[in-house]
Amino acid sequence: MSDNATAPVWAGRLLAARNSKGWSQRELAQELAKASDKPLPELPNVIRRIRGHETGEHRPDAFYTQLYCKAFGLTEDQLFGTIIKPVPALALPTLAPDPDLYERITRAIEHPSRVDLATVEWLEHCLAEHRRVEDTIGSRPLLPLIHAQLSTVADLARGARGPLADRAVAALAQYAQFLAWMCQDSRQHAAALAWYDRSHAWAVEAGDACLASTTLNMRAHQAWSLGDAQRCIRLAEASRWHDGRTTYGVQGMAAQMAGRGHAQMGEANQARTRLAEAEDLIRTAAEHPEDEPPWMYFYDEGWFLMQRGMAELELGDGRRATDYLERGLSTLPESYRRDRAWFGVCLARAHILQGDAEAATSTAMDVVSDAVAVNAYAVTELYRAAFELTEAGASGAKAIRDSLTSEH
Repeated sequence: MSDNATAPVWAGRLLAARNSKGWSQRELAQELAKASDKPLPELPNVIRRIRGHETGEHRPDAFYTQLYCKAFGLTEDQLFGTIIKPVPALALPTLAPDPDLYERITRAIEHPSRVDLATVEWLEHCLAEHRRVEDTIGSRPLLPLIHAQLSTVADLARGARGPLADRAVAALAQYAQFLAWMCQDSRQHAAALAWYDRSHAWAVEAGDACLASTTLNMRAHQAWSLGDAQRCIRLAEASRWHDGRTTYGVQGMAAQMAGRGHAQMGEANQARTRLAEAEDLIRTAAEHPEDEPPWMYFYDEGWFLMQRGMAELELGDGRRATDYLERGLSTLPESYRRDRAWFGVCLARAHILQGDAEAATSTAMDVVSDAVAVNAYAVTELYRAAFELTEAGASGAKAIRDSLTSEH
């Protein structure tokens, strides 16, 4: 961009601020050096950077934004107006790109045909970090953020060429899959289904069999959560059409989902057969975790134990359910608030099945705070546990309800 008449508004403001001081670009570079608390590059390089900023070719990163504000004695809003970050993200130290990468990302967003591998890799990293954060803070604060990011990734995917195009579309499919999961977690079921379908289509386009299988399996999970066991089984089995081109972990996830569908149907033999198959696949996957796709970071033997616990809960075997859930929960990090709330209330219901009202009440009370904060499904299950305690003529139901009311 060489004509300042077509430059962004912030670039015009920067040029106007320099002209108002009567400074040349060299003199501005010298002022920036005085304002900086660390050495800047050689003067010609700083001048080139200033020229790029003033023409709008490069957006100033946070470091240079602060230097300009110090040099001109202006606030960021006065000098630049509202500067939109190229990719919205939570303020996490692990997500801050270095200045050069920041500029490359910005250029790619303004001119999608310039997207490069480093930009796509950063977007993949950004998604991976947000996945882990969602385990702690829940989906509600992340939904609009990931939706905005997906729009950016879609623009970049359209501009990618050659071998990078498949990777960019695969990243787009991952964003859609994560967005679908958060819609489901927020009980926006129609939106979740639409995003799962979109994710599956992009995964197929990119030739990513693992992600295509995962999106079908996540649709199976959605069917299970809605009580549609037959659809859950069909989708879980459909996700295995990709077997042979998927990892053992992805295959294991599909097998356990089919097992849970059979459990929901009350088919104990089929459920336990599928779950045993899943267990073998998971153990094989654990031998080479580096081969698994990034969204499988949570999928380990501890997590699988909790899936078995849920299946046994649906089959009405309180003893087995309690054993599996207690063992699985012992491996779950404290930061996984959403999962600890869900599996904790499942454990409370398993205790009720065994007639242990005291353990059920204690377990339920331990997860009320996390459930209210980050897991609406767990809140529903807590009310269900309170009802089951009442039906059993046991104490504890009122304490659970009162705690839920006070947390809300």
